[in-house]
Amino acid sequence: MDGSWLNQLRFLQKTVVLILDDLEPLTNQQCNDLLEIVEDRYEQSSTIVISQFPVDKWYGLMENPTTANAILDRLVHNAHRLVL
Repeated sequence: MDGSWLNQLRFLQKTVVLILDDLEPLTNQQCNDLLEIVEDRYEQSSTIVISQFPVDKWYGLMENPTTANAILDRLVHNAHRLVL
């Protein structure tokens, strides 16, 4: 392991505004990765999530319900929503 994933996480944590475009179904590993990113940024930096799915359907996009709860808790808490 060369530490490149850790370097990417640090980069994403330091990014002032992270935009996650086109949220779609996620595998268990993708959920774990997203949780790690969201946890690192929680109440520290802005994250914008863009999806064709309404927020109440995001839970069903994630393979692992426990991880989905943790991700959505952090994303939705203190969120400002713009629905088009």
